[in-house]
Amino acid sequence: MTLAANTMAKPTRRAFLAGASGCALALGCASVRGEQQPFHTVRVGELEVTVVSDGNLLVPTPLLATNVQETTLRAALGTAANRVEPPCNVTLVRTAKDFILIDTGSGPHFMPTAGRLLANLERAGIKPEQITKVVFTHGHPDHLWGTLDEFDDSLNFPNAEHIIPAAEWNFWSNEGAEALLPDDRKTFARPAAKILSKIKHQARTVTPGDDVAHGLRCIDMAGHTAGQVAIELASGTDSLLVVADTLTHTLVSFAHPDWTPAADHHDREQAVRMRLRLLDRLATDRARFVGFHLPFPGIGRVTRTGTAYRYEADAA
Repeated sequence: MTLAANTMAKPTRRAFLAGASGCALALGCASVRGEQQPFHTVRVGELEVTVVSDGNLLVPTPLLATNVQETTLRAALGTAANRVEPPCNVTLVRTAKDFILIDTGSGPHFMPTAGRLLANLERAGIKPEQITKVVFTHGHPDHLWGTLDEFDDSLNFPNAEHIIPAAEWNFWSNEGAEALLPDDRKTFARPAAKILSKIKHQARTVTPGDDVAHGLRCIDMAGHTAGQVAIELASGTDSLLVVADTLTHTLVSFAHPDWTPAADHHDREQAVRMRLRLLDRLATDRARFVGFHLPFPGIGRVTRTGTAYRYEADAA
């Protein structure tokens, strides 16, 4: 069977989404009207940065901080809700030469409320084939599982070089990764290993301090996972830091940076040190940053409040 025939026999998720989107537009689908746009663009010097929504997660409230009493956490949050719904903000950087996607979102198999990246990229006028580089901050499902097409396991971004921290590659491709994960996260291991095996011929590993492209540099943020990185964007005198999952909640991460969420499973003490170091830097420099799980589009700044910090969202 020829490649063309095989492609016709196995429709991709991209083709399905394109058809569904076209139908929605043709019918004047009500769900499209009156919504907040699922993408937001800012400038960083000569770089064009678009934050694209991948939807949101559903997380039990107690998992926001596992080293304090639940009553203490709920009192600080001022809520009796049993769950929170953190957004998932994927960053796309357009340079003179590249379309660079930082993380690929959840795909369709992690949570039913997430996996919207491909559809929302289309709404932003971006085709998957235009992406020239994919940079992974770490290997958790909401950052990695959107890499493959759900129908045939082909790459969603077929023309892209896939760039990943070496420590993340080594951890998630290790056959013993499952045994190193907490019980509630063991299911993360096999899909991650499968994805890494699929991208290996288009992959490049990096270490903190390396440039992934001109104007984009990896910054060490390990602790949350074995090798999580932030991505620093710099152009002229302007900059922006894509902080991945170092800062994930507008109150807990800033007012109580020593409270450790369940997702900081690799080394919680190291994750706290990294969070404090990052907060100090952001507050000192008054630098803009993007938080993957902060309220969409997740762009803001940090101010000091005594010995703690406060999140300030940038005006849309």
